[in-house]
Amino acid sequence: MSMLRQTVAGVLLLLAFTVVLGLGYPLVMTGVGQVAFPGQADGSLVRLQGRDVGSSLIGQEFTGTRWFHSRPSAPSYDALASAGSNLGPNSPDLLEAVQQARAQVARQNGVAPGDVPPDAVTSSGSGLDPHISPAYADLQVARVARARGMSVTDVQQLVDDHTQGRILGFLGEPRVNVLELNLALAAATGG
Repeated sequence: MSMLRQTVAGVLLLLAFTVVLGLGYPLVMTGVGQVAFPGQADGSLVRLQGRDVGSSLIGQEFTGTRWFHSRPSAPSYDALASAGSNLGPNSPDLLEAVQQARAQVARQNGVAPGDVPPDAVTSSGSGLDPHISPAYADLQVARVARARGMSVTDVQQLVDDHTQGRILGFLGEPRVNVLELNLALAAATGG
């Protein structure tokens, strides 16, 4: 009889903890997140004319001379397959890919290969970094200005306006969110 009572008590306790910790706690935390941080809880979505166009946290591919380009992505900007390339620093494949990317970026932007910053030719750990360095953004200013018929000064001002500093003044590096910069660029030129 005591074995049956202990089994019933154990099953009831399991059910109670499942309801409280498996349903109640996640629902409460979701509600708190929606109230306290609605934008972040919904994925930090970026909207244009009432339409979701991306997330400020996930990089996207931009091609063509009219746009600022993102960092390369190992998984081809597939958010469901976020990963780096898994190529180590001594990998001949990585060295070849970096050299080819450096030559391509230099050619596209009319600069010497030695002027191409590292983030222009290497993917981040996730392969989906939404930011580029201010140096990589500056490298692209002349190309974008030429392609859009804008002054270099106006395009540089957009880059400067979208350059974020270090977090708390000392954490991380200055960075430029490519999606937000390209949306501002499109708004400035009507597309």
